[in-house]
Amino acid sequence: MARHAAGLHHKAAAGLARPRCRDGKFPKIKTLAAAEFVEVSHGAGTFRALPSARMPSMNRNLSLRELRSFCAAAEHESFRVAAEKLYLTASAVSHQIKNLENELGKRLFERGNRAITLTPDGELLYADVYPLIRRFDEVVSKHRTGATRRRLRISVQPFFASEMFVPRLPAFRARYPDIDITVDTSDESSEKHPAGSDVSIRIFRTPPKSLVCERLFPLSLAPASSPEFYDATRVVGKRITSEFPVIIHASRPDAWRRWEAASGISLPRNHPTTRLDSMIAVVRAAERGLGAALVPLRLSDAWFQSSSLVHLFDTELLTEDAFYVVYDGDHEDLDTVHLFRDWALQEFGAAA
Repeated sequence: MARHAAGLHHKAAAGLARPRCRDGKFPKIKTLAAAEFVEVSHGAGTFRALPSARMPSMNRNLSLRELRSFCAAAEHESFRVAAEKLYLTASAVSHQIKNLENELGKRLFERGNRAITLTPDGELLYADVYPLIRRFDEVVSKHRTGATRRRLRISVQPFFASEMFVPRLPAFRARYPDIDITVDTSDESSEKHPAGSDVSIRIFRTPPKSLVCERLFPLSLAPASSPEFYDATRVVGKRITSEFPVIIHASRPDAWRRWEAASGISLPRNHPTTRLDSMIAVVRAAERGLGAALVPLRLSDAWFQSSSLVHLFDTELLTEDAFYVVYDGDHEDLDTVHLFRDWALQEFGAAA
């Protein structure tokens, strides 16, 4: 009787055809929405179970594709970015992750209007699965290309990538032709070493103590504009008297106020502002004459040398931030990481 009741419980919960009881009657099934389970009543008693859409399936192996999509979405906190990295559509990634959630019977992401974040269950799964996905890729690569080739995943912020890193990348490739590299420039944020990277060059104010952080150079910002904007700027004493729209990087909203304090020069009251979320956009807007911008020195050298931008004032703003080479000291291929670190210190270090 117990086995019969358990089988009825399973079939009813799985949405299969209802068996008859021994008295010939169908069991009564009702859904209790508040508790999110199905109640099945028949002669042997009453049983409760999760509805089939929420029950973890034991009849299907977990898909490597779904796990890979989950890891990519967790790393980038975006289905769209994960889809771009995997050459899929955002809806395909979302569907794969939904299948994985149904398979495990757990919600892995909190889905907001504009962002996704891992749930506690999602964080635990990512910590377990990501090293396995990474190891799997390394094994496949090893047997596909031969044991002599090495792989390195590098994360750099977009403006650093376009202005300093990519122009020097051919020198690294020429020195180490046996290292295959993947460069991720999708993340603008500071204070972050992406989990999917072997090594990164990023801005930190407080380098993470859990990682190895080698300082390259401090971040200094200089006021800059187009030549036409410079010609139209008027200063009387220590006060700017001409129209002076400013361009603000969204991650540094107080930079102009700090520059005023450092320089002793006052901006006009109620000056127009344009806020942009990437340094590439900030510099491009200044070049187009949209206003004055605080741009990073060294990274902007080529813009000044070509006269696309000119220095508005001599005073620079030395921030508390700096560029660092960052990596895990327990990385399994530390020799390859060290080759990159030594090259980066030589190319981008303070003495370079």
